Amino acid sequence: MAAARGRLAPVDAAALEHDGLTPAQVRERHTAELSNAVAHESSRSIWAIVRANVFTLFNTVLGSCLVLVLFVGDPRDALFGFIVVANAAIGVVQEYRAKRTLDKLAVLHAPKAKVRRSGALTELAVAEVVQDDLLLLHTGDQLPADAIVVASEGLEIDESLLTGESDPVEKSTGDLTLSGSVVVAGHGSARVHRVGAESYAAALTAEARRFSLVNSEIRNSINRIILYIAWALIPIIILVINGQMSAHGGWKAAIASGDWRIAVVSAVASIVAMIPEGLVLLTSVSFGMAAVSLARRQVLVQELPAVEGLARVDVVCLDKTGTLTEGRMELARSMAFDEVPGWQELLAWMGAHPNANATAAALAASYQDSPHELPTAELSFSSARKFSAVTFAQGSVAGEWVLGAPEVVLSGGEHPEPLAAAFEAAGRGLRAVVLAHRPFVESEEPEVAAEDFSLAGLAPVALLLFREKVRPDAAETLRYFREQGVELKIISGDNPRTVAAVAREVGFDFSGDGYDARELPEDEAVLAELLERENVLGRVTPEQKKAIVLALQRNGHVVAMTGDGVNDALALKHADIGIAMGSGAAATKAVSRLVLLDGQFSHLPSVVAEGRRVIANVERVANLFLTKTTYAIIISIVIGILMWRYPFLPRQLSIVSSMTIGIPAFFLALLPNARRYQPGFLRRTLMFAIPSGTVVAACIMAVYSYAITFPNTRVAADIAVGEAQTAATMTVLLVALWILGTLARPFDKWRGLLVAAMVLGLVLIMAIPFARKFFALDIPQGGLLAVTIAVTAMGCLAIELLYRFLKKRGAVSERE
Repeated sequence: MAAARGRLAPVDAAALEHDGLTPAQVRERHTAELSNAVAHESSRSIWAIVRANVFTLFNTVLGSCLVLVLFVGDPRDALFGFIVVANAAIGVVQEYRAKRTLDKLAVLHAPKAKVRRSGALTELAVAEVVQDDLLLLHTGDQLPADAIVVASEGLEIDESLLTGESDPVEKSTGDLTLSGSVVVAGHGSARVHRVGAESYAAALTAEARRFSLVNSEIRNSINRIILYIAWALIPIIILVINGQMSAHGGWKAAIASGDWRIAVVSAVASIVAMIPEGLVLLTSVSFGMAAVSLARRQVLVQELPAVEGLARVDVVCLDKTGTLTEGRMELARSMAFDEVPGWQELLAWMGAHPNANATAAALAASYQDSPHELPTAELSFSSARKFSAVTFAQGSVAGEWVLGAPEVVLSGGEHPEPLAAAFEAAGRGLRAVVLAHRPFVESEEPEVAAEDFSLAGLAPVALLLFREKVRPDAAETLRYFREQGVELKIISGDNPRTVAAVAREVGFDFSGDGYDARELPEDEAVLAELLERENVLGRVTPEQKKAIVLALQRNGHVVAMTGDGVNDALALKHADIGIAMGSGAAATKAVSRLVLLDGQFSHLPSVVAEGRRVIANVERVANLFLTKTTYAIIISIVIGILMWRYPFLPRQLSIVSSMTIGIPAFFLALLPNARRYQPGFLRRTLMFAIPSGTVVAACIMAVYSYAITFPNTRVAADIAVGEAQTAATMTVLLVALWILGTLARPFDKWRGLLVAAMVLGLVLIMAIPFARKFFALDIPQGGLLAVTIAVTAMGCLAIELLYRFLKKRGAVSERE
């Protein structure tokens, strides 16, 4: 980067500060890679999506099996290959669609910057700003890059988004301003000094984004299951291959006769059955579909498992300014003391001023009739002075007017009434500002000098009481969380009394004036104990916000944190779910899991609902997949030990996987489900999957052992094997369909239709000759058919009893 700067042509500083960069200079800086573009995507890259869905451990194993079958077996037994390809393709397409939606939203909501180029005002994307651009700064603008002030007219910068310090900082010519900070008073211009990844906010964001993987119970549980299965596959595969070769006369005989090909196909069938290849896919698809659904409601999901995370949250920490409130003031009421003509017109003029600060700008909603006269002198508001002043020489608003803090403007103490009213208002969380006036006196120097401006002789005209505008949907949303058993805590850097006033307005029921965070204990254990009692805290520093989140997590809580400033970044990062407002700083949104693009708090219940749907439905389909994995592992081990031929062909297992798991699981994962979150996803899943899988395995082995022990002597040996395999296939299909029926309860129109469609599909496969021939199904006769029916009935009964028992214990749950 330094070398690139050295190649830039010299710049005429005077011309730059007046007219800005020329098109040629802009092109030169883009060529030298000195633009403000920062590599950041709201979602995974295309390559990452392909890699996650295609190059997986299970796909590698299944791909190897596919190659083996194509080389040594019947191509019809490679049917599972289409399922593998379809699974990967669906996963890539769905996640790519989600990525496009999320990326488009991120672009649409990207901020703009005002710069002067070739003497003309230009508005462009923040990423298009280049080094040495001349930024034009007005009240409310956010700096897109680090810059050095060139001109300042009462310019004050709020750096609280970066530093957490709430007091604005006055900026003079030559001062450095940091990216992410906001102009709160005055106006001016600044030359861009550092861009892109070198800017302060970008560096802070990069630091905060490290190791920011959201904690997902579903993802963690599935990863653990995959790890267990991966380790189990190695010895089981060896056992199965040895058993299949032995079942065909031993290794030497099988190789010599060519039966080793049948043994390989049988081994492939067992391996395919053990792998829950669709579980990871359906989890990703469920998260992706939820993210797209929320994106349509202006909720940007930056990490897909965050949808699940908010449904698990039991404590929500709320920042006040910009989260519960809109970050702007509104006039609550006014109290007139002295009827000086023109005071209302004067307030209208102050509210309409292009560089009005947040408090003065709030006047515009109540006062619209501005005077036509022009002021003879102005003194911009300064947080150090705590007042602004303006002088009109003539007209209806003639005189010197001062708007500011009552204790400063009326510091002489001659007017106790407005001071007492201001003190009382502060106790109710209101901000009091006094408008004072004195007659205009002609002087030789009409300019108001800040350093020697006198407040003597001012008479109070009106006391204006302001409050922060609370988001209209805040109270209702917080009520929803309380009804759901979620604990709420407000943590803010403002005065505790102000925070307490806002808390009461949004429905908090508590006594006192809030807890002053300056008294917070440093010991994490003591802090965690205190936080179980206190819910409204003021004067909280950025470091304390992070400590509060960690202390709550120490107590076993799943914590969500809302914020809009970069000073919230570390707390947002350490929280289980960070939620940023759309109006917040770029750095804040970068480290958050969820961004409320339009700042509407009312979207959060819909996020919780999507999370619940994902958790409940993924748990439901996980039961299906892991039941299959359980019985496949048990059968493989038993068959390997007994050295019997495997009871299924790969194409027959493709029917089982499609009709009882793959197709229904896809639809079940996307259906509505409002069941509340319950911890213990993995425990509950295994409590159902292992016993039910054991039941299915017992049924299969009972039917298959009868078939090979008492073969039909009236038919050829290969037909007898076909009957045995068909009997085993029918058994697993019927018992697995019963499992599907139990997990789909309670039935509604769609669930009933889904199960009925799967049963109909099974009937058609068994009834259509072409389908029977394709899948090598020979309907069993005589005693084998009777045994198959009897064992299947007992298996279904056992599954029903297991389901009722686990439901009673709360190990399985129906949807709400």
